[in-house]
Amino acid sequence: MNEFIDIVVVNWNSGSQLSNCIESIQKYDAGLVRNIIVVDNGSVDDSESFLEKQANIKLIRTGENLGFGRACNIGAKHGNSEFVLFLNPDAQLFENSLSRLVQFTRQKENEKNGIFGIQLIDEEGHIAQSCTRFPSIAGLIAHATGFDRVFPALGHFMTEWDHASTRRVDHVIGAFFLLRRPLFDLLHGFDERFFMYLEDLDISYRAKSLGWSAVYFAEAQAFHAGGGTSRQVKAKRLFYSLRSSIIYAFKHFNVFAAAIFLLVTLLIEPFMRSILALFRGSWPSLKETWLAYGMLVQWLPRWILKGETR
Repeated sequence: MNEFIDIVVVNWNSGSQLSNCIESIQKYDAGLVRNIIVVDNGSVDDSESFLEKQANIKLIRTGENLGFGRACNIGAKHGNSEFVLFLNPDAQLFENSLSRLVQFTRQKENEKNGIFGIQLIDEEGHIAQSCTRFPSIAGLIAHATGFDRVFPALGHFMTEWDHASTRRVDHVIGAFFLLRRPLFDLLHGFDERFFMYLEDLDISYRAKSLGWSAVYFAEAQAFHAGGGTSRQVKAKRLFYSLRSSIIYAFKHFNVFAAAIFLLVTLLIEPFMRSILALFRGSWPSLKETWLAYGMLVQWLPRWILKGETR
């Protein structure tokens, strides 16, 4: 059972969250972790410096923010265990997080399950809704226009489910994202065109197309604060989300459907977001929306004319 899992943590100005995450791994590794690999994406808060003196941790400094998917791929190359776990720095393991999951993965009925997530507990002690369906183009449009908030079944977030039971799902979010190493290698890792957001959804979709499934395992838990360091840069967070959604649509849907989604994203979504911000009396949200769309409009010509996705 030894040397079973490589854990990759991507850090970007995570502050004390990173040290809490690493401490939880060291405390609750259950003898299953071969490598702890921290990829620092150009942090300026010195959050990774405490790792320099820890010989059992591989610290990789990129010197700049390369994006989540690319940093994950870099980290994964420094391990070769049977499983690779991508763990957010704002997450923490509990005592049985790994041991129970490993026992579950070894069951015969899980041979064709290649991706695993566990029950995530938020800061208030609630079970987080951490699974989604693969989005349809209609679902992406429903999310862009806000209709999925009124009619949740239109969207791809599984908000109608209490996440209290184990089941196969389309996708488990990347805060605790365990993959079989052969599957990860077969998929050539994350698609680095996604700088941030949807790179985990994309890899789940590609795994499914090869006959592999994802499983949400409710009998093991971990902590996840949610939002993480992306809370620090809300306008950029929205920009990355919008850009990734457009890239995902043009990668996985036909051109006509993707073009419709692009038009909705550009012509309808910013106004829907603005109306919601005004209704809430949130001037910062209104400002962040239009800052994000300013960045998106600047990026679009480079993407259309030069194919730049980052």
